[in-house]
Amino acid sequence: MLFDARIKLRHLQAFLEVARRKSLTEAATALNITQPAVSKTLKELEEILGVSLMDRSRAGVFLSPAGDIFLHYASMSVAALQQGLDGIEQARMGSDRLLNVGALPSVAASIIPSAVSRYLEKRLGGTLNIVTGPNGHLLDQLRVGALDVVVGRLGQPEAMQGLTFSQLYSEQVRIVVRPGHPLLREPDIARLPEFTVLCPNRQAAIRPLVERLMVANGIGNLPRRIETVSNAFGRAFTRQTDAVWIISHGVVAGDLRERMLVDLKIDTRITLGPVGISARAEEPQTPDLMLFISSLREAVSQSGGEKAADVQ
Repeated sequence: MLFDARIKLRHLQAFLEVARRKSLTEAATALNITQPAVSKTLKELEEILGVSLMDRSRAGVFLSPAGDIFLHYASMSVAALQQGLDGIEQARMGSDRLLNVGALPSVAASIIPSAVSRYLEKRLGGTLNIVTGPNGHLLDQLRVGALDVVVGRLGQPEAMQGLTFSQLYSEQVRIVVRPGHPLLREPDIARLPEFTVLCPNRQAAIRPLVERLMVANGIGNLPRRIETVSNAFGRAFTRQTDAVWIISHGVVAGDLRERMLVDLKIDTRITLGPVGISARAEEPQTPDLMLFISSLREAVSQSGGEKAADVQ
């Protein structure tokens, strides 16, 4: 059965009040309307649904089998609507609410700034606390309640225990160098061992993807390897030397646009992986969190062309 637009909130309120009190008279008093008005409203609802919801007798008013079924869903619908109204009121009144957001560095450098701007423009949310760090650490902080949400890579199965994940987009690893780098004349991943290579350490979410890329291309060792998750160091060192930096696209997207760094034309599609929203399972979202998530999705939608370009 499709939802019938003729069903109004007053129908649900009258039905729930009668079901609760088992009396048309008492329901009418609680709703501050007349008993005939309650009877008329119930009759309208039953005609719309095409079933009898109540059995009326001298002993009172009792739910029919159909009424029993309808009661469960009508209660949830009205309760959800009330929660939404309460959330809007809390946001409108303002308070010292704090939303703790964990963001993987690649995300903090790409979609988070746009999402935060959109969140602030809505003027309904609380104060944001943005925390960056390795994906595993952020997920641990989320699980113990220190963070309200994490925006980053999908964690390993053991790291996602008790958490949910909703994908926003897919991202892959890039291999970047400074403008004028010797490898730009003839990009070849097999030549990486000739250069200093910056790569993620073992705590980084993309480390297994980078290892997969190396194995797939027959590279067993990088003798001049520097392991780091410092984007500031990676950016500065790569610009100043002939180092090669293996890093998530989101971290260097701005550098690539501004031609401060250059993407080596090497196929890294094997590193493509999901980026999304991790939250605690079975925990209701606060109005602030719902507002931030909608801002995130708007930011991703707005940058859809750029995200699509990640895939070579």
